[in-house]
Amino acid sequence: MVAASRRRPRVHVLGTGAMACALGGRLARFGRALVTLVGTWREALDEIALHGVTVEDGAGTWSAKVGVSSLFGPLGPADFVLVLVKSHQTDTVARVAARCLLPRGLAVTLQNGLGNRELLEVAAPGRVAQGVALMGANTLGPGWVRVVPGRIVLGADAGASGPLAPLADLLRASRIQTEVTAEIEQTIWRKLIVNCAINPLSALTGRPNGALLEGPQPLDTLIRAAEEVGVVATAKGIHLGADAAALAVEVAKSTASNRSSMLQDLERGAQTEIDALNGAVIAEAQAVGVPTPVNEYLWRRVREREGRPLPPPAPSAGV
Repeated sequence: MVAASRRRPRVHVLGTGAMACALGGRLARFGRALVTLVGTWREALDEIALHGVTVEDGAGTWSAKVGVSSLFGPLGPADFVLVLVKSHQTDTVARVAARCLLPRGLAVTLQNGLGNRELLEVAAPGRVAQGVALMGANTLGPGWVRVVPGRIVLGADAGASGPLAPLADLLRASRIQTEVTAEIEQTIWRKLIVNCAINPLSALTGRPNGALLEGPQPLDTLIRAAEEVGVVATAKGIHLGADAAALAVEVAKSTASNRSSMLQDLERGAQTEIDALNGAVIAEAQAVGVPTPVNEYLWRRVREREGRPLPPPAPSAGV
């Protein structure tokens, strides 16, 4: 166990995007962990190797030295593997995470959307936990990020045999507000509501989050998309503890100047996480018999913009 040996914990962070750099930098600087950022973005890996991770936050601008490795390079053993790649890359990195885990190691997905934990479990059964990153991070350049304060929520009901409590302690030592809850599904679906309402709409309109509230049409679409996801969650027996539309509007206001990650993905011609967000909600909705026309519209439109159009929907019975 990490706590018993008193050695510096070894943490591999899979990803070189904004959240990976934000968490990796804090773990290295304040938590005194031995951190390696692992990815495929060559410019970021080179910049981080030379200058470390550069973070702008409420305390100013600072840097932290971390190790770097190509996703397909050799990796040493790790106590914790934090998975922060885009959801469509999870299947690719799952075996990488499993190979480098120590016997009591733990892989933790802090990704957006649904389905990531299940893919990791295939490669590392019983050694995967799920969490939610409720904090903002924007990429300003390779290895350079701006962070909006928030918190990490870890799921205590993950059923994993690894050391979840030491990970929570490590995150807290890294000056990251951290909670452990048995109600992680509620947190996952609350964030899913926000992401499904804001991200695709921001991406399709080219607007920052706050601007989605300024006109009747985007605001109406945002509210209806959020409400649909809320209905699906309720049908699945998940108690949200809040109004779905209010959640999405509140986050759009509090992150008014943010340009969503999905908007940034479309602008640079990268695949988005639309399938793990709205696409996954549609699959869950079909399983419980709930219609989600606004989410399907957003899913199809973003896929079209990516150059991955879906086949036309099958005609309804009796039409």
